[in-house]
Amino acid sequence: MVVVIDPQVSGLSGNMFIGAFIDLGADKEKVEEVINNYAKEFGEIELNISKKSKSGIMTTFADIETQDHSSRHFQEIINKLDEITEDKYSNNKYNFNYNIVKLAKKIFKTLAVAESEVHGKGMEELHFHEVGCADAVADIIGASYAFHLLKYNEEKIYSLPVATGNGSVKTQHGILPVPAPAVINILKDVPTLGGYANTELATPTGCAILVNITDEYTTSIPLLENKIVGYGSGKKDLEILNALRIIKADAPIKKNTVTILETNIDTLSGEILGNLYDKLLDEGARDISITPTIMKKNRPGHIVKVITRNEDAEHLVRVLMEETGTLGVRMLPYAHRGVAIRENVMHKVEINGNVEEVRFKVGEIDGRIIKCSPEYDDLKELSAKTGIPVKDLKDYIEQDYKKYHRSD
Repeated sequence: MVVVIDPQVSGLSGNMFIGAFIDLGADKEKVEEVINNYAKEFGEIELNISKKSKSGIMTTFADIETQDHSSRHFQEIINKLDEITEDKYSNNKYNFNYNIVKLAKKIFKTLAVAESEVHGKGMEELHFHEVGCADAVADIIGASYAFHLLKYNEEKIYSLPVATGNGSVKTQHGILPVPAPAVINILKDVPTLGGYANTELATPTGCAILVNITDEYTTSIPLLENKIVGYGSGKKDLEILNALRIIKADAPIKKNTVTILETNIDTLSGEILGNLYDKLLDEGARDISITPTIMKKNRPGHIVKVITRNEDAEHLVRVLMEETGTLGVRMLPYAHRGVAIRENVMHKVEINGNVEEVRFKVGEIDGRIIKCSPEYDDLKELSAKTGIPVKDLKDYIEQDYKKYHRSD
């Protein structure tokens, strides 16, 4: 399955993402509760999610209103998000996991970096106005949660060019041209166009969400099958369809390209290498391997190999150099990668008299299952619940799965 974000007419905003994700099946009540639990810690908000007709098309409108216009430091926002998560979701309510908050914090960081570049100040110096408001928190945590509810974090995400709009916009800093400076900074590596409306179409929050969930930008919709469409309404009534369109579909494409980065390291401790692994994943690496080796003069060292999306390669080269001190990184750009058809399915299994649901990752080639394995996070949670070791649960659940699914 793939997901295509289409902002080429409507542009995008945080609440439009929420609306489109709910239109595609994200649980409305769960999204509302998560938004309220976070945003109301930053200020009073009014949230109303409903169906709304836009240009004759039925959409979902996430109407988020606040009177709170306080300013906050970036780190204050991040710390507050962590506090709320620990207080309200440490018991994993609603399948809430830390990847949701991790994505939300990355989106806030994108906004903070863009604003700091505009104002020529470090993030620690700036007070963020729109960014720190309760409605911005609602937009970001709501979009991140709905995105994960749909399990789109496990799929390939495309985006078409972003319509930014034209004219001018009134901000805390005065009247600015459209697209606003922060939007330009966030979308500097993203295909854009002005669009057909003389108003702001792409908000900084919407743009920050986009760049943190998109894998690849394309000027046209790729080959798709079995399409399902969701529409997230914008607040303004315009001559254009002011609704973000998101398409979920099957893609018969079996091949894509990646960039492989590689460097030799002989000066770092195991602790620093462990931190490097986490840092690279946080910065966008798709996979990482660190292999012991013998280097020149018979010195022990490690080969660090990173698989990354093509558009993230240059950034990750800088991260590797900064974190390791290496003076050179080998790049194998646009390496073709054969990809099996991958699917995530739910399997019900009886354990100690209770029926439990476990996610399975299934890979197929030509209709033949070549891999089926339960998700480690689900096994870990079941182990804590039942007291059964993870390895024993894995063997039992895999055997149970195979009773009902043939591999030939």
